[in-house]
Amino acid sequence: MIYLDRVAKEIKRVGFYDSLLQDVKAKLGKEDVSEEEIKELLLKDERLLKEYKDLNLEYNLSNIHIKTIDTSRLDSRCQEAAKLFNENLQKLKELEKYTLDFSRSSFLVILFSVEFFVLFSVQYFIVLLSLKEYQWLIYGLFLSSIAIAWWYAKKERQKYEKNAKYFHEIYQETSKILNELEKSGCIDKKSLYIQKSDEHV
Repeated sequence: MIYLDRVAKEIKRVGFYDSLLQDVKAKLGKEDVSEEEIKELLLKDERLLKEYKDLNLEYNLSNIHIKTIDTSRLDSRCQEAAKLFNENLQKLKELEKYTLDFSRSSFLVILFSVEFFVLFSVQYFIVLLSLKEYQWLIYGLFLSSIAIAWWYAKKERQKYEKNAKYFHEIYQETSKILNELEKSGCIDKKSLYIQKSDEHV
């Protein structure tokens, strides 16, 4: 449910994606590239599209470029499928953050920041407060905090993997519903695409 026309336009025109634009120029071997050339390259090079998606997720931008279906305008035969599509779309938006590789997630940055603070505090207690007689106890507490952080990170990694799998299952189901709604004449898929992001300046 990513809109490649929008992706190509953003890579070409939005400075946020300048590193991707430089990759495109290098791959195509020219300085001036069109949106159509970028789109063609996105279709051929999955890594480039993955980089676009990961960059968005790192900065809490959505890769779901489609809006919910206004069910009030639909025939009764289309309503149930459209409602299911809308529910699934909401679930996808909630689970999307888990599709980012865990090693690139903000969770690890926060965890390491907390551990750095704990280490700084340990040094403070031992050196500045002259608590050398308790240093082994303090270092023991620090080591136990590392063990707890490692356990928690492992638990979060499993959560990421489970939710990423669930995301892909719902994504497949939702794509199928969308295609069936279009095939049966209930909607025009192109009219549902979100043409540009309000989050880019």
